[in-house]
Amino acid sequence: MFSLLDKERTIAGAGFNRWLVPPAALAIHLCIGMAYGFSVFWLPLSRALGVSAPIACASDAGFFAQLFTTHCDWSISTLGWMYTLFFVLLGTSAATWGGWLERAGPRKAAMVSAVCWCGGLLVSALGIHLHQFWLMLLGSGVIGGIGLGLGYISPVSTLIKWFPDRRGMATGMAIMGFGGGAMIGSPLAAELMAYFATPTDVGVMPTFLVLAGVYFVFMVAGALGYRVPPAGWKPAGWTPPAAQETAAMVTRRHVHVRKVWGIPQFWLLWVVLCMNVSAGIGVIGMASPMLQEVFGGTLIGLPTRFAELSPAQLGAVAGVAAGFTALLSLFNIAGRFFWASLSDRWGRKLTYGMFFVLGGLLYFSVPASAAAGSMLGFVVALCIIVSMYGGAFATVPAYLADLFGTQMVGAIHGRLLTAWATAGVLGPVVVNYMRDYQISLDLPREQVYNQTMYILAAMLVIGLICNLLVRPVADRHFMTDAELAEEKRLARELSPAAAPGAVSAAQGAIHPLWVVLAWAAVGVPLAWGVWRTLNSAAQFFG
Repeated sequence: MFSLLDKERTIAGAGFNRWLVPPAALAIHLCIGMAYGFSVFWLPLSRALGVSAPIACASDAGFFAQLFTTHCDWSISTLGWMYTLFFVLLGTSAATWGGWLERAGPRKAAMVSAVCWCGGLLVSALGIHLHQFWLMLLGSGVIGGIGLGLGYISPVSTLIKWFPDRRGMATGMAIMGFGGGAMIGSPLAAELMAYFATPTDVGVMPTFLVLAGVYFVFMVAGALGYRVPPAGWKPAGWTPPAAQETAAMVTRRHVHVRKVWGIPQFWLLWVVLCMNVSAGIGVIGMASPMLQEVFGGTLIGLPTRFAELSPAQLGAVAGVAAGFTALLSLFNIAGRFFWASLSDRWGRKLTYGMFFVLGGLLYFSVPASAAAGSMLGFVVALCIIVSMYGGAFATVPAYLADLFGTQMVGAIHGRLLTAWATAGVLGPVVVNYMRDYQISLDLPREQVYNQTMYILAAMLVIGLICNLLVRPVADRHFMTDAELAEEKRLARELSPAAAPGAVSAAQGAIHPLWVVLAWAAVGVPLAWGVWRTLNSAAQFFG
């Protein structure tokens, strides 16, 4: 049975439809993308013992005391460490095991991801049952974080090899799923918690168990759906644009992952991604309070500043802000597909240049829009900013493939994701601490974000400079023909003719109905998530 996971068993036969691979990747990413939506559990878990109200810990009970306590509820700030671990482990695990993934193949990596992500949910459920937070950190934070990293990069190299003519669009489709995971998982988790809740239980533990089972089914189906193209495969009728290689910085050669730490272009792209993500994630994390504090009672038709609102009015304003957050999530997801697809026409360097130039101007416009009371300008700016935040994630795998080749792009992408782990700390720290500092100066709430926007714009200037410095990789960094042949041997890249018995008839021609069913399997849940999110966003427009 385990031989089904071998890379040789995933080589596609003649006539295989490459459009079956993106829904397989989406099935993985839509499941692990729930990491973005874990905040839906914080409030219920903060009263896991008290149920109706939290049982507060002693005032001197710090973080380490809450790791092992069974007598009081965890604070939300303590629970938030799980979210931090998600993205730190995502980056480090992708960097650590990216090389193994290239040789083991996407199917085996995706299966390990499914076991880690869903197994981590089960360990966390045990932690909730025993009220041991260290088990939750071990389960979802560490084990689940490893599953996140492997699942995130598992389709990258495969999709780029199946779609050499549309690299950006292919990776955009998959990484769009990671942004959409919370859009499906958050409302589903909320409904499950409401169903399982009792007078003595907030319903989180059984919700984790159900999610683990559902996600495992989808992730295993996605893993089994992965196929890799035979060596030398290319789309029918497509010819690589050799004449435009130098201008577009697209190479046909390949860099080994062990060399990238010493290549300047890798570090330039590391800073490019880190700056773009730091600025974007900082805004996403504070979008709801920013809108409320800047526009206050205007959100509900009252000429009242935020500090003057009553508790009931604050609740109404928070409801409108929640709709705004839902709207941003739609732009985050759409931007992943739109900008990545656009990069196939514009080139990756120009697309990233657009992110930084347009993004910097938009960050500068936010304080002006706030001062003028222009909610339209404020909202449009943040929506475009968030779309480019998502677009940066979806475009960077194709950027890496253009510069470093496709042989080990998944492993190189894994190492680049350490920039995401860094940005996940840097962006929120800058925004949160600057906000607190501005408040300490007794500035009005509608002005506390002005300096922050200028700092984030400065980050984009740094990213722009690094992007402008990117040049084609020097010849000395590429593998020789002998090194490439050895790497292909280690990665077991064989043509069907060279692997007798490895390619079955089932891996060849596919009936079009299977393509339709595969897309429906991921499209229906995604459409449900979009519908639920649009309903939330309607509160903002209302």
